[in-house]
Amino acid sequence: MSGPTGPADDAALRAAVEQALATVREGGSGPSLTAIAPVEGARLHEGALSVSLAVSREDAPRLEALHADAQAALERIPGVLRATLVLTAHRRPAPDIAPARPGPGHRPIGLGGAPAAEAPVLPDVGAMIAVASGKGGVGKSTTAVNLAVGLAREGLSVGLLDADIHGPSLPRMLGLHGTPEVRDGRLQPVSIWGLKAMSIGLLVDERQAMIWRGPMVMGALKQLLGEVDWGPLDVMIVDMPPGTGDAQLTLAQKAPLSGAIVVSTPQDIALIDARRGMAMFEKMRVPVLGLVENMSFFCCPNCGHRTELFGHGGARAEAESAGVPFLGEIPLLADIRFSADQGAPIVASAPDSDAGRAYAALAHTVAATIRRLRGRAG
Repeated sequence: MSGPTGPADDAALRAAVEQALATVREGGSGPSLTAIAPVEGARLHEGALSVSLAVSREDAPRLEALHADAQAALERIPGVLRATLVLTAHRRPAPDIAPARPGPGHRPIGLGGAPAAEAPVLPDVGAMIAVASGKGGVGKSTTAVNLAVGLAREGLSVGLLDADIHGPSLPRMLGLHGTPEVRDGRLQPVSIWGLKAMSIGLLVDERQAMIWRGPMVMGALKQLLGEVDWGPLDVMIVDMPPGTGDAQLTLAQKAPLSGAIVVSTPQDIALIDARRGMAMFEKMRVPVLGLVENMSFFCCPNCGHRTELFGHGGARAEAESAGVPFLGEIPLLADIRFSADQGAPIVASAPDSDAGRAYAALAHTVAATIRRLRGRAG
């Protein structure tokens, strides 16, 4: 439901969106916007409308000129207070002739205006720290969220960027709803739990698959870095996508990373991938600030018996072997999962719990490192 005056269901909303965008024509009398880029999805929540359009990479630049008219048309739909367009790229079949000439940079998030000129990325951010893992499923995003909130509770001004384009989870973990505001063609980060946050998950329906090729992912990451009004921050925490692929390399090359924190479970199979993650950062000359052992042990909530389901101490031994700091152990507790699903990071919602204290200790250690980094920079 979108409200008393808006479309009552998904089908009605989509029809209203398509009808509004059909009135937007290229050059005033050319093809309609829906003919160039069909509607792929639409979501309306508390007056904030997010619309994704399927567009070929060749046609993406044409939509820039239509953005303002499209936004105005969408905001005339009853119940819509503000609208955001997201472009989802689809490659056209390659012709049998010479390859197409390279076009302008990919800007899959439709913000309006011309692409920003090359400029220093995040010049007002004191330190930028990547939270990474060599593989998925080790609790990297949960660690990133609680670390960021914990750093804010340490008195630092903190930004949290969800760089996992294909699997954004920060909106659910932070309890965020609705679409971010756009001012003068720039996204405004959402303030919550004492920090500023941004995720592609705030711009698309969580049920929509992000079927984007590498160049579109790279373009979205660059926009989230350079076309969001982050403002002055002591530290930016980047929740990296899992693995060691193009997205990780782009962030390491384009973002002024001060260091990286690698999250792993204690088991050998996870530590193999953690080593690959550390090796990647070393090759990119990004200092590894330390390892975190997540799911380190499980304590029965009834009897208190401790069980080391995935082994124990593997990340500490790996840190010692690699010559990097060991930053701490996070237990495997149902409360961590429950708090993440409820959008209430446990370091803030239950700071006196075992998990809350573990994340607070991690944040305290990292805050000291950040202050040392800033001292060297100064």
